[in-house]
Amino acid sequence: MKKYVIVVPDGAADYPIAELGGKTIFEAAETPNLDSIAIGGMLGLSKTVPASLQPGSDVAMMAVLGYDPHKYYTGRAPIEAAAQGIEVSPSDWIFRCNLVTIQNETMADHSAGHISSEEGKVFIDALNASFGNEQITFYPGVGYRHLLVVKGLDFDGTTTQPPHDMIGKSIESILPKGKNAEFLIDLIRKSRSLVENHEINRERKKLGKNPASSIWLWGQGRKAVLDSFEKKYGLKGAAITAVDLVKGLAKLIDFDFIKVEGATGYFDTNYKAKGIAAIEALRKYDVVLVHVEATDEAGHEGKAEVKKKALESIDAQIIGPVLMELKKYSDWRILVMPDHPTPVSTKGHVGDPIPFAIGGSDIAPGARLPFSESNAAKTGIIFDPGYELMKAFLVPTRGGQA
Repeated sequence: MKKYVIVVPDGAADYPIAELGGKTIFEAAETPNLDSIAIGGMLGLSKTVPASLQPGSDVAMMAVLGYDPHKYYTGRAPIEAAAQGIEVSPSDWIFRCNLVTIQNETMADHSAGHISSEEGKVFIDALNASFGNEQITFYPGVGYRHLLVVKGLDFDGTTTQPPHDMIGKSIESILPKGKNAEFLIDLIRKSRSLVENHEINRERKKLGKNPASSIWLWGQGRKAVLDSFEKKYGLKGAAITAVDLVKGLAKLIDFDFIKVEGATGYFDTNYKAKGIAAIEALRKYDVVLVHVEATDEAGHEGKAEVKKKALESIDAQIIGPVLMELKKYSDWRILVMPDHPTPVSTKGHVGDPIPFAIGGSDIAPGARLPFSESNAAKTGIIFDPGYELMKAFLVPTRGGQA
């Protein structure tokens, strides 16, 4: 049986950066293992985010895994609810509930200083105690990422804004709009008065950390349902990730979830342990997905050097060891691709096509170019829509062509 590995450095694609000599992160970083895959295999572009949908990992990761977002996407929050095993009815609406920092009535920080899960749970428990009832329930998640389930109201057509793409924007300009938007705005405003003087925030301010000054509701949708990956492609898979979004997608497509100690979803994640876990998973599964959030978080914070270092860690501690292990098998393939760009210049997601590289025991060299956005464009290979790339990855190819 052929072995497949998919490595996703989330948000790693970028624009040329002045402080890196006009190079992108992929061009500036030392990534010998990724370059060897691109030079010895198939390099190209994939359009993972349809023009009609907001650029984000929810839409993009669905496409990476081979699912048409137009057919399956109902919103980000329902995917994360699946990760947590939250039972919802088809009529319920699920919202992502960030803990954020608002300063001078602008969105200052989408993560409240990357607040810990323990601190976040204290706030979510307080919100439930004050506002929870038969209609609304808050659910604690990981770090700043939490959920709200609303019963008995319809938000079809309501627009909300992802806070990570709204840094520096006026709060009044990005509040929810449309059907029952006032209900959401009221919760956001009431949360500010509830948490403003909380003891955790007082302590965070003393330590120079951003406080959790408000909740932010976005990414709404109804219950998500996806087809099984094994039924769709005939292969059994597993996922390694630190974020509920990808964990939720994995659960929805019947991938097993592999928990890794020290996987944080931030710069300090345990890259080495993720690589080891992937190698071990190959003995049991046909397809292993390794998702790393660190590059995306660095993009959101506008930290080019940190993003570069994170990508180098992914290459050295995940791609390299996994590639070496794969070569012990007679039949194998590896796909490396970000899900979307998160440029350090914009600190937000964009929907541009992203570069990908496929290497394997049955793939001959194509353009023989190192991995980068510009080199991927030179090959003339592009998957649009991007969800079609998965089918090409999983079927026989010759000479670097799908």
